[in-house]
Amino acid sequence: MSAKRLIGVDDFIERLRSFESGLITRDAVLDLCSSVQISDSSLSRYVHFDDAFYTRNLVYRDELFEVMTICWQPGQRTAVHTHNGQLCWMISQRGTLEVVDYKWLGCDHPEYQNVIGIDCLAGSDHTQLERLKSTLATTDGPVLTADKLQTIHQIFNHAESRDRAVSIHVYSRPIDSCVAFDMENQRCYRRELSYFSLYGEVQPKAAPAVAPSNLVTLGR
Repeated sequence: MSAKRLIGVDDFIERLRSFESGLITRDAVLDLCSSVQISDSSLSRYVHFDDAFYTRNLVYRDELFEVMTICWQPGQRTAVHTHNGQLCWMISQRGTLEVVDYKWLGCDHPEYQNVIGIDCLAGSDHTQLERLKSTLATTDGPVLTADKLQTIHQIFNHAESRDRAVSIHVYSRPIDSCVAFDMENQRCYRRELSYFSLYGEVQPKAAPAVAPSNLVTLGR
């Protein structure tokens, strides 16, 4: 495997934007993400940690692409969630994360599926998911993806790692909400997403969304 080229995040975004004049495919963007290493110095203003939740920090957004850093303290994790039918790429910048993929088997409201503009209306009380596989995301490992066939997963920074982690996420198109799953009670609901920081500026904290008490919510 050839050595990755070290570039700044602004250069990375310009390369992403070059895809916007044609068809954006999972593999084309994957080739770009796999061939470069984004410098820590160019990302420093987008790296913010919070003790309560992992943080979503917006680096760039237009109609076709969204780029963010997600910063993880030990023990922080997402809910099991979808990606709203969009393409996603995840680059491990620092630390080690575990990504667990799931397959949707069915629910009591199949008519809620395949809605224009989103993947699902959510609101099922009998959702069935199958755990497929677990992958460690490391700085020297492959870029992980979600696509229109494999779109459900959960991400962990395990408490025993004792290390902070930073990952870079690229979405096409941008994602404003997703379906989150309460695995214990087999329920799901649509979750609105927010940012901890916008273009390097930390945002005031909003009131938390109401969710089942045992559900790990998607952070800011």
